Amino acid sequence: MKTVLITGCSSGFGLETARYFLERDWHVVATMRTPREVELPHADRLRVIALDVTDPDSIRQAVDAAGPIDALVNNAGIGYLNALEGTSMDVAREVFETNTLGTIAMTQAVLPQFRERKAGVVVNVTSSVTLKPLHLLSVYTASKAAVNAFSESVALELEPFGVRMRVVLPGRAPETRFGENARSRMQGGFPDAYAGLVQQVFAQWQQESAITHSIDVAEAVWRAVNDASSPLRIAAGADAVALAGA
Repeated sequence: MKTVLITGCSSGFGLETARYFLERDWHVVATMRTPREVELPHADRLRVIALDVTDPDSIRQAVDAAGPIDALVNNAGIGYLNALEGTSMDVAREVFETNTLGTIAMTQAVLPQFRERKAGVVVNVTSSVTLKPLHLLSVYTASKAAVNAFSESVALELEPFGVRMRVVLPGRAPETRFGENARSRMQGGFPDAYAGLVQQVFAQWQQESAITHSIDVAEAVWRAVNDASSPLRIAAGADAVALAGA
């Protein structure tokens, strides 16, 4: 029976993906910064492990505890929304530390076992905001676009070893904690000069009916892991699919 390690399983995409793989008889190592009770079925095939993707010691301990795995899903990330002028460099570094460098560090940690076995899949969950420039998302988009580019290059390195790399690009998902995460880093709010723009952007979002659900992402990750013929980039969610086809 195969094993998948998924980061960021406390809610949203990670939680739904863990549930999806469990229901299909995989062993699941669900990780989160602070392990707690989550809405996952009680099963011998489930382990919940503490993991902070910004902490090298935490990564090493989690990978050791997980043992041999067949797939890594880099889902852990933090949301951020603001004009660049309203973004401190401390916040920018925090976003990149988790979204970009955390993904790179986790991938580095599992590649030796994949390469030695000549098998394995890494799936990086990024965002469809990388497909089209959007207001107020410059830093967040940059952190995810970097992972796209990273994935495309590493995929070439891994081909000779039979190891696959895939990217899943979700769209806007109001049901997740993205907004909550973003607000927690906006202590100063939006700069006054951008108040009109902010109102326009939020009004436009309210009018958009096509969104992404967590199950869309879980299904896309499942395809990325199990379908060797899947493309390197897989859009997840009605809005993401529309952007990818534009």
